Amino acid sequence: MTDQLDVPEVTWRRISPKFIVSEMLSNLVFYGVGLVVGVVFLVIGWDWAWWVVVPIAVILVVSLIVTPRRVRAFGYQLREDDLVFRRGIMFLRIVAVPYGRMQLVDINRGPLSRALGLSELKFVTAAASTAITIPGLPAEDAEELRDHLVAVAESRRAGL
Repeated sequence: MTDQLDVPEVTWRRISPKFIVSEMLSNLVFYGVGLVVGVVFLVIGWDWAWWVVVPIAVILVVSLIVTPRRVRAFGYQLREDDLVFRRGIMFLRIVAVPYGRMQLVDINRGPLSRALGLSELKFVTAAASTAITIPGLPAEDAEELRDHLVAVAESRRAGL
């Protein structure tokens, strides 16, 4: 099945596959803490803890299964007048941000992302609903993309 929202002559740029590792580790830590706490309550003898442990375990397994596909769904296109970003599997979101409307381009790197050599590029416009965050970019690509977006945005605003 072809994606009807794709522009046929342009291919989507993907984020780094290392972001899958980052997301899986984050899920393991977050849900793992809940599982450990639930198991401790089971050991203590609180039988109601099964109502906590089982759902958390199911959510953890489902998230580990879905994460690789969800990460592969991220993509962006640099077009002539705008940047188009997409994400989502079930609920696909595609946002086009005109270069001349960009006000801030920011790079964030958390400790895990830094260890994996990844960055998160965030850019916003005057409308808060169009704030876009592209996670999982290699650090060099994020810096190059930031510089390109800033240069193009300044030239487009000068032409207004």
